[in-house]
Amino acid sequence: MNRNRKIHMLAAVTFVLFVLAACDSFLDSTPKDFLSPENYYETEEQLNYGLNGVYDVLGHKDIYGDALISRMGTEADEGFYAVSTFRGPQVYDFSSSDPYVTGLWKRLYDGINRANMVIEYIDKPDMSEESRANILGQAKFLRAYYYFLLVINWANVPLITDVAHPEENLNAPQKSPKEIYEFIIKEMKEAESLVEEASAVGFGGRVSKSAVQGILARVCLHMAGHPVNDKSKYRDVLEWTSKLIDPGFHRLNPSYEQVFINYAEDEYYIEESIWEVEFWGNTAGSFREGGRVGVNTGIPTTNAAIGNSYGFIQVTSRLYNRYEDEDLRRDWAIAPWRYQNVNGEPTEVAWKPWPDHSIYQRHCGKWRRKYERVSPKSTNDSPQNFPLLRFSDVLLMYAEAANELYGSPTSEAYEAINRVRRRAYGFDELQSNPGFDLSGMDYEMFQEQIRQERSRELCFEGLRKHDLIRWGIFGSMMKDIANDFEIGTDIFNSTRYGGLAGKNVEEPKHLLYPIPASERGLKPYLVQNPRWE
Repeated sequence: MNRNRKIHMLAAVTFVLFVLAACDSFLDSTPKDFLSPENYYETEEQLNYGLNGVYDVLGHKDIYGDALISRMGTEADEGFYAVSTFRGPQVYDFSSSDPYVTGLWKRLYDGINRANMVIEYIDKPDMSEESRANILGQAKFLRAYYYFLLVINWANVPLITDVAHPEENLNAPQKSPKEIYEFIIKEMKEAESLVEEASAVGFGGRVSKSAVQGILARVCLHMAGHPVNDKSKYRDVLEWTSKLIDPGFHRLNPSYEQVFINYAEDEYYIEESIWEVEFWGNTAGSFREGGRVGVNTGIPTTNAAIGNSYGFIQVTSRLYNRYEDEDLRRDWAIAPWRYQNVNGEPTEVAWKPWPDHSIYQRHCGKWRRKYERVSPKSTNDSPQNFPLLRFSDVLLMYAEAANELYGSPTSEAYEAINRVRRRAYGFDELQSNPGFDLSGMDYEMFQEQIRQERSRELCFEGLRKHDLIRWGIFGSMMKDIANDFEIGTDIFNSTRYGGLAGKNVEEPKHLLYPIPASERGLKPYLVQNPRWE
């Protein structure tokens, strides 16, 4: 376990936040804190404190601490926000003044500003060049990752890369998605040569060479799809994923459910969980950085010993029906039971085989608070980590890119997807199983298998919406989901809101978020995204 490492990092973050400029707007040039960065970053320790501040943004409530795992992370074909609300990003009825949209935009630029600060002063301390290079690589990668989140959510965004000329930053023009992607790839390639190997890092809370390679593959996969549609990037996906697959260091955890138990128990298995957002604490004591993993996205209960969960996310019939009965992932990803009081005690009571509409009452089961080791448990925060890159995703990216590049699945593509499937059915991932393994498919059949397998394996990990967008099927899928709710639910109050997302989706409007009204008010030169005027 790495609790001491987490506590040290959180202590550093607590201090460095006094150094970083607090701004009303992401391009505001007026710092409001008392310590100038020019008088900081004098030592390697202070540089690391600054880097910890860049990492800290990942866990903010505006990003993976809450928004991107619930209200803004499940609005696709896997789950729905089962709360009595008719407005918000979760049901695609919101404006450019929406606080979640504004918060995400501002927080990502906050992370970029923090990274810019570290990069600006990287040469200031007297320290070993090896340590300096590692810090620089992590800062460059994180800055590029924040731009990746910006480009997939807004497309045309300002590119800010320094802190030395605030008057230029204030009027930074928007760049096209292609230009932003090119910057991201350039930065990540530089970072890949600077950071440490995953085996040396040893845990998923820090950026390793493997993390850079895997996210580079994801970036290239998105660049190959909508809206850039640069099909040559499929070859780059194969290159980057091969760097993780071929050496043999990375492998799947033999148990799918153990992957997620580890996140709750503060255990690391970097062979599969390559990069993750770290959370810690229960809101008591000095060092805490709790998120909403398992709180908003768990199985509902108010029991303090188990861990409070609001259970905001319920599942669609499409997700449930993607699994075969023998697929061990289904009853972990989708809770097969609910908590009920039996003789005054919370008890796991299995769902009865009711009609099909009962499926919609089931909750996301991946994030189970009963496994958390921190005590007492907080009502509204949890210490569970959240995955940003797993090796199973790497295997599926390889399989998808090979099929797209060559027009049919290669033997290596079959092996990649079959490794994921074997684990799902309880087999050894590396042991071929002729009676079970996929084979004999054409391009279209294999493409559909990949699209279904990504959902079965990676549901509720914040990837699905943008998968559907890059494949060009987001709008049609959401209309299908709306139709499913029309014919599949008729008695449960919470499911009445499930179909709203599909009904409200408009293309091309909802392929992107609107640039926040507060930003355009200060900077009218920012061009709004289509149909958000």
